[in-house]
Amino acid sequence: MNTQFTSQQKPTLVNVIAWMTLASGIVNLFWGIAASAAALHTFVGFICTPITILPTVLGIFEIIYAAKLMSIPPQAVRPSTNIAILEIVCILAGNIFSVVVGILALVFYNDLTVRDYFAHLNGTLVPTAPVVPASTPDLNSTPVTPEESAPLEESTSPDEETPKG
Repeated sequence: MNTQFTSQQKPTLVNVIAWMTLASGIVNLFWGIAASAAALHTFVGFICTPITILPTVLGIFEIIYAAKLMSIPPQAVRPSTNIAILEIVCILAGNIFSVVVGILALVFYNDLTVRDYFAHLNGTLVPTAPVVPASTPDLNSTPVTPEESAPLEESTSPDEETPKG
């Protein structure tokens, strides 16, 4: 466990992501259980039960991830864009709350302070701005060296006759 990150303050948006993910996890857990129970009352619903179980599984993963984000000292976790995307996909199960949480989580993951926090937490450095060289050489001009500036001596080949005289 890295103790060097315990003194670093969590950004507010990381706490917001953690609480939203926890709330979405609880909602998805109950949503999936209720949808599965309702689906078991008909034959077509019985066949579609695996689809109604998916929000329950997502809810469990959301609760585990939120617990890791809220832990003290913080655990080394990466931004979970997969969970945020699966929250958006919960529109198929009719859960609008998870869709809103997923969209907000993706927006918050792109915030500079959140990206820096996760980078420091995981021990990786992320450049904040692209590095531009101080000066770029002009590719059209070629440097002139002293050997090139001196005129070349004309050499005579043995085939040529030189006039004498």
